[in-house]
Amino acid sequence: MKKRLLAATAAAMLGLAMAWAAPAAQAADPLTLQLKWVTQGQFVGYYVALAKGFYKAEDLDVTIKPGGPDINPDQVLAGGGADVVIDWMPSALATREKGVPIVNIAQVFQHSGLELTCRRDSGIKTPTDFKGKTLGVWFSGNEYPFLSWMAKLGYSTDGAHPDVTVLKQGFNVDPLLQKQAACISTMTYNEYWQLIEAGMKPAQLIVFKYQAEDVATLEDGLYVLQPTLDDPAKVARLARFLKASKQGWDYADSHQAEAVKILLAADTAGVLTKDHQTRMVSEVAKLIGKDGWGYLISADYNRTVDELLSTKSTPVISKKPEGAYTHAVWDKAFK
Repeated sequence: MKKRLLAATAAAMLGLAMAWAAPAAQAADPLTLQLKWVTQGQFVGYYVALAKGFYKAEDLDVTIKPGGPDINPDQVLAGGGADVVIDWMPSALATREKGVPIVNIAQVFQHSGLELTCRRDSGIKTPTDFKGKTLGVWFSGNEYPFLSWMAKLGYSTDGAHPDVTVLKQGFNVDPLLQKQAACISTMTYNEYWQLIEAGMKPAQLIVFKYQAEDVATLEDGLYVLQPTLDDPAKVARLARFLKASKQGWDYADSHQAEAVKILLAADTAGVLTKDHQTRMVSEVAKLIGKDGWGYLISADYNRTVDELLSTKSTPVISKKPEGAYTHAVWDKAFK
């Protein structure tokens, strides 16, 4: 009996000693991602990465913060409210020129989804017909590609007698449905389909894609602040974030029906519909580069900068940026 008691005591002490000797469980590294807009198929890869445990597998505790009409991702980043934000490059470069050291670490959308969608009964057949018409445009940083295009066409957008009247467009398609504007801004994956779902027929519309008009600029990319890139540990964390995000996007592309279910589950506002998100996930997949996911191609960057500098009277940026992007995080993640 005494021997059994001694053995049990020794085992207990050994276990206690091992417990003290074992390293404390390490908490996953936190990382907050600020979206450019509300929860929707545009960001499906990140939600899938979160739901399928791809971030957790990379020892990351990722928080996804939806955006909205009153949320500027760059301001959130500058204010310390996020580690990574999603933004369009024209907006990011304009912010950088104003003094915020924002840097692109990955370019997820390698093709543009931006377009101007016009009513055929407006009489518009080509961009030269825009003159004298009212065109709907998003602001809050989304207006820069439009302003650059109009400048390239030689059309003024302000002053007492502008060549085109700019309608500050809300985040719906009502201006076109109600004939308040001849054209409105749409995305291939969202507002165009809202028009169709509202009852308009494709034959009633004429669409001018920025990509086809050779005025496209880079859209959804991932941005951080420069000081983050000066810390090797944070760069490693960002690289793990890119690896897991790519897994999310790849999985969403090959399991679109499941990806839509994940989106609907993440929609705390309860406003998403299955049919619209199914279209959105399918269309967004077309904007992702198939080779080198997230790699910012220098030629695409230079084209965007050239477009933004092409406006002679009121350029979006006044000079070529220096250090506005880096491949360091991408290289660490995928090379």
